[in-house]
Amino acid sequence: MQRSCPECGDKIVGRIDKKFCSDGCRNAYNNRVNKDSKNLIRNTNNRLRKNYRILETLNPDQKTKTVRTKLIEQGFDFNYFTSIYTTKAGKVYYFVYDQGYLPLDGDYYALVKRE
Repeated sequence: MQRSCPECGDKIVGRIDKKFCSDGCRNAYNNRVNKDSKNLIRNTNNRLRKNYRILETLNPDQKTKTVRTKLIEQGFDFNYFTSIYTTKAGKVYYFVYDQGYLPLDGDYYALVKRE
């Protein structure tokens, strides 16, 4: 029985369990199949990376205060964070990896870095 490559249709030569004619065809096939999920992951990671850089830039001393407009001006997206931490007192911190922020009264935010 002759087998053919699912990507290009060429004849497959070699091991009986070989599925593709070359590494290039294998990569092209898998990239095409996973394109949608990879785009979602890539876009989410890019937004998280941007949020992290913004928090890191605005918080050089590991603990500071800023206003919402300053975060928004730099392109911060409040919909993307990696974890939530609730204190015993009920305060809710949002973290992008180890950089976090706490919403305060009057559009102020406390920026912190988790050790």
